[in-house]
Amino acid sequence: DNNSLWGDMPHVARISLPLLCLVWRSAGNNHGVQAAFSRASTSSRPLSLSIHRVGRAFLSNSGRAMSASTSEVAPRVLVPIADDSEEIETTCITDTLTRFGASVVVASVKADGELVCKMSRGVKFLADVTIADASKEEWDYIVCPGGMPGAKHLSDCETLIDMLKKQKAAEKKYAAICAAPAVTLTPHGLADDPATCYPAPAFLEALKNPVEGDVVVSGNVVTSKGPGTALKFALQLGEELYGKEKADQIAAEMLVSR
Repeated sequence: DNNSLWGDMPHVARISLPLLCLVWRSAGNNHGVQAAFSRASTSSRPLSLSIHRVGRAFLSNSGRAMSASTSEVAPRVLVPIADDSEEIETTCITDTLTRFGASVVVASVKADGELVCKMSRGVKFLADVTIADASKEEWDYIVCPGGMPGAKHLSDCETLIDMLKKQKAAEKKYAAICAAPAVTLTPHGLADDPATCYPAPAFLEALKNPVEGDVVVSGNVVTSKGPGTALKFALQLGEELYGKEKADQIAAEMLVSR
């Protein structure tokens, strides 16, 4: 019964269902979208969260297809988060790299698969995917925000650490800011070269080779100090992917001095 169906649905679902039908009809052999629909249909999460996942799957897969058709594949950046990750850093990373044109995906490392993370100052972030889903993909950059104990939660996530180790072995890029260089990377041998972090004595002592600097580049690894350096950090990540000229252009548009 259509009336009872619509009557029981939240407002966001009423708006989004026609869109979902269009997405499904457009999906064809897009297995990423179909998998998201399957998860949505069996999920106990609110419908709005399931709709979010389907939409992101559609946009992500369609975007990759369109980029591939024009031989311009956008760099893929993964930003893992947990409860008590730092929200300013997370936002600066995701927003800035999106301005460059990167395909940025936020992954929750929560063991129960929950996508909503309550950040260090109480802001709630809705991740795009779980870390388990993210581990099935290849990434040009993995960027870890700080915050405590968020950085420790990242360090305790075996799936994420395995991904970072593979990233290092393949000589691919990864980065960390604030507490994450000392708490997430260093215990797993992922920050042995010169690095910086939040200037608390315990963090600095944990680094193998601490150096001064708002942003430090050591080969394929970039580290930074904290919320106040997060924009500089994100712009440097963009420079690593797109070059200095593009980074200077984005910085000027954002009114940031480099």
